[in-house]
Amino acid sequence: MTVEKTSVLVLDCAEPVELAEFYAGLFGAETRIGSDPDFIEIVGHDGVRLAIRRDHGYAPPSWPRPEDSQQAHLRILVAREDIDEAEREAISLGARPVDTGDSNSGPRDVRVYGDPAGHSFSLAVYPLPED
Repeated sequence: MTVEKTSVLVLDCAEPVELAEFYAGLFGAETRIGSDPDFIEIVGHDGVRLAIRRDHGYAPPSWPRPEDSQQAHLRILVAREDIDEAEREAISLGARPVDTGDSNSGPRDVRVYGDPAGHSFSLAVYPLPED
């Protein structure tokens, strides 16, 4: 028998309130602060669950520069007809487009950004086209 589990991706940053507000706005979700003010959860409809944790020694990742690995990133799935609007929402909330060659040009089924703390995430068309 397997014990029921829930997973939460935790992003480290220097300013958890600001980053939590960014992701809550992006997902149309709410923030939840428990007894530890340095740990904030973002919970939304459709199973969105993310957490932000203060790291007092935080240094943003330098991806896509080759000297640092990406480590992890969020891939946010959107319908093809909604990707332009999702991009406008992300940028209006403080996302910065990341130029990774072809990823942010042309039809752009996958678009890459940095959040306000420097973590990478992408908006991607879903469902993927069938071959």
